[in-house]
Amino acid sequence: MTTVPLPERPDLGQLRKQAKQLRRATPDGTLADAQRTLARRYGFASWPRLQRHVEAINSRTWVYTEPTGTESPAARFLRLACLNFAEDAPERPIEAARFLRRHPELPETSVAVAAACADVPALQRLLTAGASATKPAAPFDWPPLMYLAYARLEVSQHNTLAAARLLLDAGADPNDGRFFLGLPTPFTVLTGALGGGEDDQPPHPHGIALARLLLDAGADPNDGQSLYNRMFDERDDFAELLLEFGLGQGDGGPWHRLVPDLLDSPADMVRGLLKWAVTHDQRQRVALLARHGVDVVSPLADGATPLAHALRNGHRELATLLRGLNAPEPELSPVDAFVAAALAGDRTAVEHTPAHVVEAARTARPGLLVWAAAQHRPEAVRLLVDKGFDVNARGRGDMPLEHPWQTALHTAIQVGDTEVVRLLLELGADPGIRDRNFDGDARSWAEHFGRTEVLELLGG
Repeated sequence: MTTVPLPERPDLGQLRKQAKQLRRATPDGTLADAQRTLARRYGFASWPRLQRHVEAINSRTWVYTEPTGTESPAARFLRLACLNFAEDAPERPIEAARFLRRHPELPETSVAVAAACADVPALQRLLTAGASATKPAAPFDWPPLMYLAYARLEVSQHNTLAAARLLLDAGADPNDGRFFLGLPTPFTVLTGALGGGEDDQPPHPHGIALARLLLDAGADPNDGQSLYNRMFDERDDFAELLLEFGLGQGDGGPWHRLVPDLLDSPADMVRGLLKWAVTHDQRQRVALLARHGVDVVSPLADGATPLAHALRNGHRELATLLRGLNAPEPELSPVDAFVAAALAGDRTAVEHTPAHVVEAARTARPGLLVWAAAQHRPEAVRLLVDKGFDVNARGRGDMPLEHPWQTALHTAIQVGDTEVVRLLLELGADPGIRDRNFDGDARSWAEHFGRTEVLELLGG
């Protein structure tokens, strides 16, 4: 049966209504039959497992809400000081520091504030006086250790680690976390320390040292959200640390026991990190994974080997690395071989490709030019346009998938490749086309990303 994802913030009441509606649509079945069918539709073996999952998610769901007029000064400060993955403008921690200077008494009144500030004397006094190291606090209903890990204030490493040790010694859980919007992969304390994400949120100023302390205290290294948030980043410090502590091994820890049905296994987590690395030419990361015993040879979840992914995306140096690790040579289809040659900028191989194969590639991969622009490959862009690919076609810049999101020009602006922007304009790219996700043209994207050179090219 084809499964569908649960909605954000799943509601048992709504799921029970869906089961009753399904029961009415199948008169010969029972309510239990309908519940089981619905559970399987959402990827669960049974209704009780679905029910347990939703209850676990809802008990720790975290949803960003706008501040109210009655918000306390402590909550206001924490809202500004911490990443929340909804409003993370870089000036917010600066504003938090100014707010704290106007209200210097705040760390003495709140364990969460003292933790976020890494104010060790204030934290020590509060805990000695009997304050809880685990009680959630506004505005996000997080425990103090999460506020410490998600804070982005300028504090010393010594004080950060000392404050974290105080909380851990007082009973804080190094594996604590919350389900953002009710999604099944938890944002943990470790997630906060390591930072990263689709908007390139910064790590904690002492993220690696803090993460090491948490791991020493028992945090599970198989942290799916940390892996997702940091996979976009070329830096491998997070991966080195997590691998040192057993990433890819074990049973997945307390979160996997709490919501076992939708979380990847540790082995699948690390293989997912590998797939992103081979798709995006992260050679050092692939080599790091191989050194730590990760299988970089056998097929991934989609059936293709890492070497096949590297070749299909034109990553020839990465392919050489994988061959050196005894990866067997895959047999590429004619279309895949053409795509591989074009993305690698191999004009000779492209020119020797039969016309019917090129036509099949244009049909199968109409948005390929977008992916070439995302990979900073001007020669591939020129080759593809020469072979009849639409310079204004839409595709995805984050993955080689045929979803019509944005043009190659949008993507070149996003990744800051002025050379490719200039080339695309010379090849006839239309700067007036709007993307499908944000309804922006080339000028609005250049303004959003601060690309002054592109604005000059566009005449503004």
